[in-house]
Amino acid sequence: MIEIDRLTKRHRTRTAVDDLSFTVEPGRVTGFLGPNGAGKSTTMRAVIGLERPTSGRALVHGLPYAELRHPLRQVGALLDARALHGGRTARAHLLGLARGNRIPDRRVDEVLDTVGLTGAADRRAKGFSLGMAQRLGLATALLGDPSVLLLDEPLNGLDPEGIRWIRGLMRGLAAEGRTVLVSSHLMDEMALTADHLVVIGRGRLLADTPAERFVARTGSLEEAFLRLTADASDHRAGKEAR
Repeated sequence: MIEIDRLTKRHRTRTAVDDLSFTVEPGRVTGFLGPNGAGKSTTMRAVIGLERPTSGRALVHGLPYAELRHPLRQVGALLDARALHGGRTARAHLLGLARGNRIPDRRVDEVLDTVGLTGAADRRAKGFSLGMAQRLGLATALLGDPSVLLLDEPLNGLDPEGIRWIRGLMRGLAAEGRTVLVSSHLMDEMALTADHLVVIGRGRLLADTPAERFVARTGSLEEAFLRLTADASDHRAGKEAR
């Protein structure tokens, strides 16, 4: 379970997250939606200890990330697919993480197979397309067989087959009882994937509801989202921070 409890993150000139509270339950895919600049990435980064809250808490299984005994085995995250050493092969990247977290080497080949990168396991990451980098990021998130997964825009760079595959992967992980939080700008895909939706705008909670209920009035996730966030979007230049 992920608990966001009155989380606030202020920077010098703006407030990225503003007194935000919600819970992500296990056993379902929770879509995390909001316009650019809404605070989605900041919130996810706070969950895994990459952002220090100004106030409030972000907890996993009731604890801050820094207090988890085996964090990689409890939480898997894909926040930036390109955040890896380009000179390393996919296998070397995963082996380093596995050995540093007491995860058996065999798990590396298992996750490479799961994400469809077995044939590219010995290629250097700097030669990967964005779609392949996303698959390697997913392999990293799955490496410790965690019960909680945070995926920030995991569909970027994937072709239609890859998008369909990750849809099935996320739903399968949730069906196993895991907690899955995924952000995406692809409304059509979220309509097919998410069981529950958390929508934020300008760092504040706008909706926390089953997906079916959210779209009941308009019949369209995109239309319902645009109506809800109409006053929370800022399309001016320089306002694209997330």
